[in-house]
Amino acid sequence: MYRLVYAISLLLLVTRLGCAEGTPDKANWASLRQLAPGDQVRVVLNGAKSYGGQFQALSDEAIVVRLATGEQTFTRGTVLRVSTKGPSHRGRNALIGLATGAGAGVIVGVASPELGQGKCAQGSCINAESISVGGLVGGVLGVGIGAAIPTGGWHDVYRAR
Repeated sequence: MYRLVYAISLLLLVTRLGCAEGTPDKANWASLRQLAPGDQVRVVLNGAKSYGGQFQALSDEAIVVRLATGEQTFTRGTVLRVSTKGPSHRGRNALIGLATGAGAGVIVGVASPELGQGKCAQGSCINAESISVGGLVGGVLGVGIGAAIPTGGWHDVYRAR
């Protein structure tokens, strides 16, 4: 029993160390080089004031962001954090919801033949009407739930130490 616990603990530790290797150093100013002009960014300054706009340019000493009022340059020493908005996955989530909901609806339709005409016909209790209604209702609910799940969000690209 102790060997099993030891083996699982070792496996978890190795997995954790392997994941830590792949994470970028967010305290490195050079990590901002992954941004492309036009990317949506949020810049938080040391005084906790936040600015949102489109990334324009980067130098070793500053970042330039186009705000609603025009271009603004933020020096490296004043920047606490720079975040970028991740891509939305609402379409993908809606399709997953459609498939899951339709599948669950079909299963409910098969499991409850009484939904259709209320009785078994010709020795078969599987009712095509129950199955199609269950699949349709489940699919519609799944699309709605899948599209409502929030995705994307803001991800830190740079964070001062």
